[in-house]
Parts: sequence; C-alpha cells; structure tokens
Amino acid sequence: MNDFLLVLVVITALCFDFTNGFHDTGNAMATSIATQALSPRVAVALSGVLNLVGAFLSLSVAATIASGLVDTNLVTLPVVAAGLVGGIIWNLLTWLFGIPSSSSHALIGGVIGSTIAAAGGHAIQWHDLVSKVIIPAGLSPIIAALIAATGTWLLYRISRSLTERARGRGFRIGQIGSASMVSLAHGTNDAQKTMGVITLALIVNGTVPKNATAPFWVILSCGLAISLGTYLGGWRVIRTLGKGLVEIQAPQGMAAESASAAVILLSSGFGYSLSTTHVATGSIVGTGLGKRGADVRWNTAGRMATAWLFTLPCAGLMGAGAEFLARAIGRTPGVIVVLAILAAVAGAVYWRSRANKVDHNNVNDEWTGSVAPAEPEPAAAA
Repeated sequence: MNDFLLVLVVITALCFDFTNGFHDTGNAMATSIATQALSPRVAVALSGVLNLVGAFLSLSVAATIASGLVDTNLVTLPVVAAGLVGGIIWNLLTWLFGIPSSSSHALIGGVIGSTIAAAGGHAIQWHDLVSKVIIPAGLSPIIAALIAATGTWLLYRISRSLTERARGRGFRIGQIGSASMVSLAHGTNDAQKTMGVITLALIVNGTVPKNATAPFWVILSCGLAISLGTYLGGWRVIRTLGKGLVEIQAPQGMAAESASAAVILLSSGFGYSLSTTHVATGSIVGTGLGKRGADVRWNTAGRMATAWLFTLPCAGLMGAGAEFLARAIGRTPGVIVVLAILAAVAGAVYWRSRANKVDHNNVNDEWTGSVAPAEPEPAAAA
C-alpha cells in the first residue's frame, strides 16, 4: 500500500512540475515575446528545451527541499501529497487571473502547511526556511531590479549613437541569448524543487536513504514535465509580465533577462529555493526605472506583490486543509479523495479560462488593464 501511495505522490508531484512550467514560462520569455525578438511558439519551444537541459546542471536546490525544510522523521506520504495539492491549487488560481505568483513558494507553502497540520510546528526547520526561502524572497526582486535598472541605463548610454531601428535589431538578437540563459537558469532552480519533493517522498517511504540525492529517473521525469508545461505556454502570465508592467523595448528586454539569469544561477549555486517569478518581475520593473520616460504600471506591480505576500500562507492553508481532510477519511482513501478534489478544481479553472482565452495569437495585443485583451469590435455592415 505504501508503494501505491508513493506512485500517487510522484504523479501529483509531476503534475505540479507541469503547472510550474506553464506558470513560469513568462519568467524567461515574456520580454522576448513582447519585443518580438522571438515568435511566441518558437520562444516557448526554446524555453522548454533549455529547461530540460538546466534540470541536469545542479542538485543543490533539490537537496534543500528534500531534507532542509522539514523533519523527514515526522513526515508521511499522505502529508507530502496534501502539500502538493495545496501548491497546485494555488498555482492554478493565480494562473487563471494571470498573476505571476511564485510556484516555488506555492510548493513550499503547501508542504509546510500539511506538515504543521500533521506533526506540529516543531517538524519545520525554521532557520533554513527563513535563511534559504524567506530572506531570498524579499531580497531577490530588489537586487534584480537594481541590476536591471543599471544594465538598462548602460545599454541605452552605450547605444545612444545608434538609430532606433539599428538598436532594436541588435538588441533583439542579443535577447535570444539572454532569454535562453534565463530558461537554462529556470531549469537549474525550479525543476529541482519538484525533484526535492519526490526525493523527500522516497526518503519517507524508505526507498532511498536519508540525505540521498535525486535519482536519475527523478531528474529526467521532472525535467520533461516542466519542459512540457513550458512548451504549452503560460500565455496569461506571459501577457501580464510582457505587457502589464512596462512597455518594453529590446534593450530593456536584454537587460531584464540578463539580470534574471545572473541572480537565478547564483542562487542555485548556493542552494537557495529562489522564486524565479520574483526575480523576473523585479528585473522588468528595474528596466522601467532605468529608462528615462518609461512608465511603470505600479498598480499591476502592486497586485503581484500582494499575491507574493499571500502565496506561502494561502498555499499552506490549502495544504493543511488537504491534510486534515485526508486524515479524517483515512490514509489511502483520503489521498484519493483529495486528488479527486484537485482534479475537479483543475477542470473548473480550465473551463473558466476559456471564457477569456489568451494564447499565442493575442498575447502581444495592447494592454487594457486586464489579462484578457479587449475583444475586437465587429466590422460594420456594408
């Protein structure tokens, strides 16, 4: 029966990784799509491939998630499953409204919430949670914004003698490289979080020893799942990041992507479970600050920041609720019921999203203050 539960947890974790992929595509490719450096379909395909490659480059973040946040002696497979459910539901809800919230924090919040509900607060390694999750969450968008603002100012300064057309063409070519680096960095950071949760489940089940690293099949399956989600394209979030914060030109796009890649890769090396969404958003806002006359839409930025503040506690509450429900029903039947509820929520969110569809055809339409572009007016009758 434990093996059956383990299979359910692994499948659920890969489903989370899939939602992480389409939720975070905009972190890498929103600016390249907005400046038309890459076509939408080519952008998400390139990002998907590089996410897969990045998943194999480091395991530091996976180790943090697997054994650095919760006491593995006090966690069970149903607790891990409930945490994943909480994270996925929050991801789906924020995706529906096009809010670039943190998939990483949704996952961590869900697992921490379910763990507290099952074993109490002493099961959480609070020092590591603060030092490797919460503090980086607060500092990373500020650091990324400062780097991007400085980079934007320098790029416009260096290229001031060029015509607008030449500048745009040159920096759009540069954006292909910088956007590729963000996708690679995203794979080294975000794909590892699901690897860490699956490794945690394997440790809890006794399948691998404590402090084990992620097996090869875990790395490969997580890389494929996040790549598939990336390729399908999180068009709603891409639209918010690419159009809703700043009207981005090619030099700004290159500066934002370069800043994001640098911050994410550095954090991955230290094993910090960084929110790539926070970094990408901070970088884009920074480009608005670094370009004279740029208009930053602070109301949209404020809406995102609000979602960031609520992600950890809300995902935690959802994870805790799923844990209480699963425990009340019974070990295996409870997990099955919770997963059935998740499937129903996912179906409802998908159905609701069809009412104002955003895809590769309208992702670059003019920003109207909402995620969905305004419907074109019907042509007048002849």
